[in-house]
Order: sequence, then structure tokens, then C-alpha cells
Amino acid sequence: MARAPANATLAWRTPNHAARQRSLSRRPLLRRVAGKRVVTGRSFNVLFLCTGNSARSIIAEAILNKVGAGRFHAFSAGSHPKARVNPNTIELLRSLGCDTSQLRSKSWSEFTKPGAPEFDFVFTVCDNAAAEPCPPWPGHPMTAHWGVPDPAEVTGNAAEIALAFKDAYRMLNQRIGIFVALPIRSLNQLGLQSRLKEIGRTEGASAKAAEPK
Repeated sequence: MARAPANATLAWRTPNHAARQRSLSRRPLLRRVAGKRVVTGRSFNVLFLCTGNSARSIIAEAILNKVGAGRFHAFSAGSHPKARVNPNTIELLRSLGCDTSQLRSKSWSEFTKPGAPEFDFVFTVCDNAAAEPCPPWPGHPMTAHWGVPDPAEVTGNAAEIALAFKDAYRMLNQRIGIFVALPIRSLNQLGLQSRLKEIGRTEGASAKAAEPK
């Protein structure tokens, strides 16, 4: 899923009081409605996963942090991260006005360490990552698969490759737009889980994501 200086990017991993307070301030409150657990807080931590963390999950992180600012805090990671974020990802995001200063390719193991954020939602955006056994995530998040084709696998001329990245952005932007519009605070757990899975089966879904459940 070049980054800012280490003291800026690694703050969440420092188990000091201030970091813990920031993490707690983002955690949603839970209440019970008709015997069901319901999320009622004001902000949600969301993790996007793919294998390389250089294209799709990075794009999803950037989109949600832009359109969901104040309500959502997005992260991304990969099971086998690349050495760097795909340059086409950075070029596209910058052209669309997304902040890329905090984006870097990283292993999902970073988010299993003490001091890592507790997640409310974890979404896989590639079929390979969805098929791998995931670590136990802090916070016991709700999960769903939102697979889209990998633009980094497209070959051809520069225009064809750029179009593949734009398509990935369009599909992820559509899913995330539906997600941020959900009445999360009023849905019970079963209802919310069903809606999250439906999002993954929208137009452009990968074969695995489109499978009926």
C-alpha cells in the first residue's frame, strides 16, 4: 500500500501517552440496539490490504483519507509489500489532488505490533490477499473483500497503463463513496456486514469479489 520523515510517519507506533490518547479519540463507541452491537462514534479506523501495497490499497487509502476526512482514518498494507509505491499510483493521485506525502509500501505485520491502531474495518482489494490467512487485527474489525483488477499488471504503452490506473481509481472511488454514505451508526452488525459485502460486488469487481455469498 517517498514518505514524510520518520518522526511523522511512525508516531502511531510509539506507545507513549499522547499516541494512546490519539488512538482512543478515534475509537468509536459501541452500544446495543435490540441486542445487536452498533457502532456509534464519530471516527473509524479503516485498513486496506493487497499483496504488494503499491497500487490498489494505496489508492484506496488516499481516497478515503480525502473524502472521509474527520470521519475516517485510512491505512494500507500488503502481505508482500513492494520496495516502493508504484510511480503510476503517485502520479495519478497527485493529478487528482490527493495528498501523497504520507504514502509508503509496508507490511501488514506493522499493524499487529503494540501501539498500532485498532481497526473498525479491514477491506482486501485484491484476490490474492483475500485468499491469504490474515493476522489477528487489533479491534476485531468487520471485514469485506472489495477486489478490483490490478493496474500494475497491465502491459502496453503509457496511455494504456495510465488508463488501467484510472479505472482502478474509479472503481475504488465508487466503493468508498458508497461506504462513507452508509448510515453506519444506525445499522446493526448483521445489516452493516451485508452492506459491506454488497459494496464489493459493485461494477468492476474482480471474479472472487463478485461471487455470491
